[in-house]
Amino acid sequence: MLEKTFEPQAAEPRLYAQWEESGLFAPRAAKPTDGAADAYSIVIPPPNVTGSLHIGHALNNTLQDILARYHRMKGKAVLWLPGTDHAGIATQMVVERQLAAAGAPGRRDMGRDAFVDKVWEWKAESGGTIVRQLRRLGASCDWSRERFTLDEGLNAAVRKVFVKLHQDGLIYRDKRLVNWDPHFQTAISDLEVEQREQDGHYWHFAYPLADGVTYEHPIAFDEEGRATEFETRGFIVVATTRPETMLGDTGVAVHPEDERYKGLVGKAVILPITGRRIPIVADDYADPTKGSGAVKITPAHDFNDFGVGKRAGLAALNVMDAFARITSEDVPEIPADLVGLDRFAARKAIVARAEEENWLREIEKTKHVVPHGDRSGVVIEPWLTDQWYVDAHTLAQPALKAVEQGDTVFEPKSYEKIYFEWLRNIEPWCISRQLWWGHRIPAWYGPNGEIYVAETEADAREQAMSDYDAEVVLTQDEDVLDTWFSSALWPFSTMGWPEKTEDLERFYPTSDLVTAADIIFFWVARMMMMGQHFMGEVPFKRVIINGLVRDEKGQKMSKSKGNVIDPLGIIDELGADPLRFTMAILSGTRDIKLSKQRIEGYRNFGTKLWNAARFSQMNEAKRVEGFDPATVEQTINRWIRGELTKAERAVSEAIEGGRFDDAASGLYRFVWNVFCDWYLELAKPVFNGADEAAKAETRAMTAWTIDQTLKLLHPVMPYITEELWAELGKEGPAREGLLIGAEWPVLPDAFIDTAAEGEIGWLVDFVGEVRALRAEMNVPPSAKPPLAFVAPDAVTAERIARHRDLLLTLGRVSEIATAEAAPAGAVTFVSGGTTAALSLAGIIDLTAERARLEKEIAVFESDIGHVNKKLGNPNFVSRAAPEVVDEQRAKLAEAEEGKTKLQAALARLDAMAGA
Repeated sequence: MLEKTFEPQAAEPRLYAQWEESGLFAPRAAKPTDGAADAYSIVIPPPNVTGSLHIGHALNNTLQDILARYHRMKGKAVLWLPGTDHAGIATQMVVERQLAAAGAPGRRDMGRDAFVDKVWEWKAESGGTIVRQLRRLGASCDWSRERFTLDEGLNAAVRKVFVKLHQDGLIYRDKRLVNWDPHFQTAISDLEVEQREQDGHYWHFAYPLADGVTYEHPIAFDEEGRATEFETRGFIVVATTRPETMLGDTGVAVHPEDERYKGLVGKAVILPITGRRIPIVADDYADPTKGSGAVKITPAHDFNDFGVGKRAGLAALNVMDAFARITSEDVPEIPADLVGLDRFAARKAIVARAEEENWLREIEKTKHVVPHGDRSGVVIEPWLTDQWYVDAHTLAQPALKAVEQGDTVFEPKSYEKIYFEWLRNIEPWCISRQLWWGHRIPAWYGPNGEIYVAETEADAREQAMSDYDAEVVLTQDEDVLDTWFSSALWPFSTMGWPEKTEDLERFYPTSDLVTAADIIFFWVARMMMMGQHFMGEVPFKRVIINGLVRDEKGQKMSKSKGNVIDPLGIIDELGADPLRFTMAILSGTRDIKLSKQRIEGYRNFGTKLWNAARFSQMNEAKRVEGFDPATVEQTINRWIRGELTKAERAVSEAIEGGRFDDAASGLYRFVWNVFCDWYLELAKPVFNGADEAAKAETRAMTAWTIDQTLKLLHPVMPYITEELWAELGKEGPAREGLLIGAEWPVLPDAFIDTAAEGEIGWLVDFVGEVRALRAEMNVPPSAKPPLAFVAPDAVTAERIARHRDLLLTLGRVSEIATAEAAPAGAVTFVSGGTTAALSLAGIIDLTAERARLEKEIAVFESDIGHVNKKLGNPNFVSRAAPEVVDEQRAKLAEAEEGKTKLQAALARLDAMAGA
């Protein structure tokens, strides 16, 4: 007999160990008859080796596991390939912090080799945390194929790709602007930049015009915006939030159509402090409506300015070193007292000087967005430096075409727009990082600066021999590759490329990729580029984008807000299944509103299933050898067989389509509403009756239905279903194997019986109407009013006769009669085309009930008025957070629905009193 409750804390480790020992996580061996349709593959988005399981991982990996378990049960050879990312900057930071905390020598003190050894030591000891946590979630990955982006096989793949792209002219070295992190002293990707809004200032500076040039500047305007007064100026005012960058200004830009400055284009200004003469150029980047309409151009320290500088042929002068201190290396005219100052100290000094020398015109307070390193927390500096780049534009063309022609599809399709927009406007990809932990760039420098790109140093030396007559010292590039470079190769490098392996032959291209929207640019697009270039095929046929998990109010989760839901804490307390089911059923929205209460609700769903299995056991519902559901005769058994078949269709189609929310909703409806609430209730009289044949058939049907239900539910809630499969398998014929290896049910259309569906559907709908009416009219649970059918037709009369006992029991009525008209003091309703009357006279107090309904209607009307007032306020709608507005709209809809129901109940009450 089943225990009273399922204990996930005890069962989950035991069940997971059984799954691993079974070998079923690995794809089944290939058969000679296998084709591409017999394989299903998916590669895990590799979490950072430094990481711990967060709620986003829980969502993403639950959805992947549903796909893997489903296709495995469908008989496919399933490869779900796991692994972790070396996470260059994040891992280096963790180890540096540990060294500092231990009082050990720092990275630079110990040197590169010793430091990298320390990182490997840390990885061996602590790097497997998230992999262990994925097991707790129930992830059925093939751990025997686990990969790491810095393992030897991937190292070889990375080197080969770098060399080949260099040979193809698609990797090159160039001096361009990058996001520079002065703390870590490395370039970082856009993904590693966090934009933070903060208080700041616009400093308005007057740059004097060179050569005594003056112009007439408008200072007053008429109603139509035409200038009416002018003053003669010998300067142009520019505004900046970063005065320290003015040391590197090489131009001032104005809009070509700006009438104020047309006569100044081609002239020059004298840059204060340095005395440098810089040109005034025309460029659309300058916005005539903002500030003075003139902008200072610093190509070496601003991404927009870099573009203007390229178009206008302006020099790019670096005025900062790697630590973001002022340097005069490129600009010798910078005053000595500024050289060596931190950029923010230099800012203060320059503003003070501007005020002293009277070229500071105004200080304007502002709020602006400032880029910060997401790991270091310091302000990022756009910095001109030599880096390695990939010609992403060229690589992007086949990747664009592949999605345009449907070789790879996005679910939801709307995300294709984001993909297209980014790839069509793609910039060169900076792939070098000034770190020590990562894939060392396979490039060596000769004594005269020659660059030799090769897979090994020996190959580089062989190249160098063509330039030198003797052996020379070659120095390998100090930089490592951006982590996105190695992860861009993930779908094929993990399967053994560049070797021609069986896995590549069998599982590439992969079937699905499940990932988040925020890395469509950084990972999905780059995998598409690399897959097309090196494999000649897309890396995956479908990309399923999962939403962002927010708190119950729709706010982003953060430790500072205290609204973070820890998936491991949830698993400890409630088990993995409720968390997984919640992730699945909420996955259909772009922003998933999650609360612990919701997860607890779906824990109750598991409890409902467990109790249904116990109830079935108590009523001796055991599996029967040779039982054939096609032969059942009882109406309720033919009905549940059809309902199960429809559920199987809906769940299968939903999982195939990547609609995990629809799959979970379909399972919930069938298990809770159809099987538990109705079938088992309808079966009780049979279990307790004297018809032994009906009893035996219903017991067998119940056991069979539970078995099929466990199969359907297994991909979403694997633990409780596996436990029930084993426990229920102890009764009846011997069960072979685990549920994870069972066949997915494929039920025939003939199992859907329209006659049984119509009959039981009528009964279910009718009892549902009676129950709803009782609730609306506030009928006490103990009260059993009489029920009358008003002039039923012959078919309905037969149904009433067949199901009289069920109608009495489930409807909680004292008697059932037929009548030509509704009795006095009865409330009428229509169900299934038949009018029925529930006699409530003497059971409810009409006056008290009317007062209750009117009071509750008034509460709803007050709520509706209050919310309408809010939503009718344009300031509220425009200024409130979108999730707050959505919450108010949902509240309004709920109140209006509640009011409508109560008004219908009041109308029934009035009709009853009038009768």
